[in-house]
Amino acid sequence: MRLLNGFSASALLLAALVNPAPAAADLYHGSIDNVLAAYGPLAEIRMRPHFMRAEVSYPPKEIVLLATKEEKELELWARNEGDFRFIRSYPIRKASGGPGPKLREGDKQVPEGIYRITHLNPNSQFHLSMGLNYPNSFDLVRARKEGRTNLGGSIFIHGKAESTGCLAIGDIAIEELFVLVNTIGTEQASVIIAPHDPRRRPLDGFASHLPLWAVELYADISREFARFPRSDI
Repeated sequence: MRLLNGFSASALLLAALVNPAPAAADLYHGSIDNVLAAYGPLAEIRMRPHFMRAEVSYPPKEIVLLATKEEKELELWARNEGDFRFIRSYPIRKASGGPGPKLREGDKQVPEGIYRITHLNPNSQFHLSMGLNYPNSFDLVRARKEGRTNLGGSIFIHGKAESTGCLAIGDIAIEELFVLVNTIGTEQASVIIAPHDPRRRPLDGFASHLPLWAVELYADISREFARFPRSDI
């Protein structure tokens, strides 16, 4: 096996099982470099088999994360050349609010739309986190037309199982994705969030609890999801 920092992959995996890392609450990471030193080798060991099964070399050039509120699932897709391939899915352990886009600060809604990862936070109170560009240009234009202000912000994908407008995916999952996104660069990672999986049933942008522009938003989300077909759906 390839050596990682002087240790074989099997030795590192055994060490992780015998001496698991201390709880996130006991750690102050300080920097991304510290996170990579603490979790990078083992995160890579855990990720590589999923990429091998998908026949995508690790690390990939680009990833997309598909999040669905109803199914409570976060899918990882990746590619080097050609089409994206499904790598694996993670359970969303907590996502506050319900179906529908985020409209204002304090509504506890997880945003819906097409976003990108803007930065990595090694010192999150939820272990580790990845920031999203909410509100994006679509959110800002609709809010301006409706006279809405104070849209909120600081939306993250993070560890633990608590959420107020964010996607909580647990500590192990965020370690893997944090390390992966750092490796390929945040500009190569995007996130699409839907109320439910439009590959299973259509999104209803005309529902009474939604703003009028949800029709356009859900059409955009549906087109994006269609780029990532699953044989089991």
